[in-house]
Amino acid sequence: MASGILLIPILASFFITLFLLPFWMKKARQIGLLWDDMNKIKAEKVAGSGGIMVLLGFIVGVLLLVAYRVFYLHTTDYLIEILATLLVVTLAGGIGLVDDLLGWVHGGLSIKSRIFLVIIAAIPLMVINAGRSLILFPFLGQVDLGFFYPLVLIPLGIVAATTTFNMIAGHNGLEAGQGTLILIALGLVAYLTGQSWLSVLALCMVVALIAFLYYNFYPAKVFPGDVLTYSVGALCAILSILGNFEKIAVFFFIPYILEVILKSRGKLIKQSFGKPQKDGTLALPYDKLYGLEHVAIALLQKSSIKPTEKRVVYTLWIFQIIIILLGFVIFRQGIFYG
Repeated sequence: MASGILLIPILASFFITLFLLPFWMKKARQIGLLWDDMNKIKAEKVAGSGGIMVLLGFIVGVLLLVAYRVFYLHTTDYLIEILATLLVVTLAGGIGLVDDLLGWVHGGLSIKSRIFLVIIAAIPLMVINAGRSLILFPFLGQVDLGFFYPLVLIPLGIVAATTTFNMIAGHNGLEAGQGTLILIALGLVAYLTGQSWLSVLALCMVVALIAFLYYNFYPAKVFPGDVLTYSVGALCAILSILGNFEKIAVFFFIPYILEVILKSRGKLIKQSFGKPQKDGTLALPYDKLYGLEHVAIALLQKSSIKPTEKRVVYTLWIFQIIIILLGFVIFRQGIFYG
């Protein structure tokens, strides 16, 4: 019975996102919140910042989870952690929305502004002293980092995950699909380590992202915007902090680490888009590779496979899945036996 009731917050996150997105797309057109679909020869105008409905679906689902735990299970265990999570993710999404409204074409928020605001967003997790300050270091064993953990490592983790998750983007369905894969993996880690409440948090966002993909996958009718990528990135960091599995979470983020390295070659100003061709394929927009999206195009070309937008997205998803599977193999002792 209890497990059946748990489906309510998960289903609520899914259906709220699925049913409210058309209303958002209509409103976005009315107010002119439209962005060019850059990987098409004829760039159509598509509704922007659709991630706000994903965030709304997640918020309602989590609040229903809180109600379930308080009124049905009669427990306040993890209540502070859940509410802090909700606040951080909402604040991160709000920062992303501001960045969207300022316009990515015009640069949006400055890098310093983003970092400062995301640090502010991380404060709820810092003040509750989330996670464990005991960290296992090679050759040193367990080291208690004390206040250094909540005051430095927590905001650092939130900033890193939030700002880097924003980088692998620019192709229909890519961001939502990446978020779905990573959150499924983190939710599974949480479940296998006996922290099922974290799994439910992850699932609320996963199903909202799946609902969003219905409208966002090629050809996209709505774009996610930073409101989605900031929310998902923040949630990934929060789950790993609360669940004390930061190491495997960092491993899952290897594609984003590589993306930062490639983007840094272009001083973080080169775009991830391909160069659309008349036959519906994508060509490399620059002489060098400035993102995993460009690497995917190059690999498909060398494999004599037409690099369409869909195939570029599939290639990056496959890469992410491989990284996730390797993570479970490498960290299996801590997951299955720890």
